[in-house]
Amino acid sequence: MLKLLGILIVIASVLGGFVLSHGKLLALWQPFELLIIGGAALGGFMISNPWSVQLSVLKRLPNLFFGSRFNRAFYMDLLGLLYDLLNKSRRDGMMSIEADVDDPDSSAVFTRYPAILKDRQLTDFIADYLRLMSSGNMAPHELESLFDMEIETRLEELERPGSAVIKVADALPGFGIVAAVLGIVISMEGIAGPPEELGAHVAAALVGTFIGILAAYGFVGPLGTALEQGAQEELNGYETVKACLVSSLGGMPPALAVEFGRKAIYSDSRPSFTELENHVRGR
Repeated sequence: MLKLLGILIVIASVLGGFVLSHGKLLALWQPFELLIIGGAALGGFMISNPWSVQLSVLKRLPNLFFGSRFNRAFYMDLLGLLYDLLNKSRRDGMMSIEADVDDPDSSAVFTRYPAILKDRQLTDFIADYLRLMSSGNMAPHELESLFDMEIETRLEELERPGSAVIKVADALPGFGIVAAVLGIVISMEGIAGPPEELGAHVAAALVGTFIGILAAYGFVGPLGTALEQGAQEELNGYETVKACLVSSLGGMPPALAVEFGRKAIYSDSRPSFTELENHVRGR
């Protein structure tokens, strides 16, 4: 909701200042300028990005307006899941969780945490590394190196949508100038006509520059930055899993292993020690 509020503040501030300066809002309504700028921006976005990135942007942008799902409750469930799996493997042996990691959808442990199970990539990430741990042939530093390599790759993948949107924002002022130049060309064609008509064409051309700059710095650029921040928030879940599993492989009991994971969570989403302990015991 803060994103929507921010958009409303930008619109109200810019248009409100224009109206208070005795400007006419109708003068800013130039649909053909919008067509030139919006169409060129969309076409450039499609040219420069593969289909997978385009789909990712379409999927992630709406989620920005409903708040992040990586909140305190999500991380308590994540740590609770890891605790249950590690506790079961410590009590009954690593082979006891083989069925859980091979088919999480049918696992009695995973299904207790539907918020985590819904995130298929994170679920597969957990299952893959537990499967590696069950092989018993990896040292903690070897597992940590593998974690680092995959997390780095995952970060690059998660940052691609935000980077793509920011590049569109960088191009929008240029497309605004393109629309303005085309408007000036039209104005020059009618330079011998009535002055009021010439003035209307010049005003329309200037509106193109205005739209390009406002869209870049007021809307598209900030949304791209928000997508990049969302990528960092999502990656924090993978860092939490890494901290738990590496410490467990190093010999830490489950209660201490999940504490390592808790410390890896951003402070605004991190549950307290007591909250996590009560949550785990309640399960």
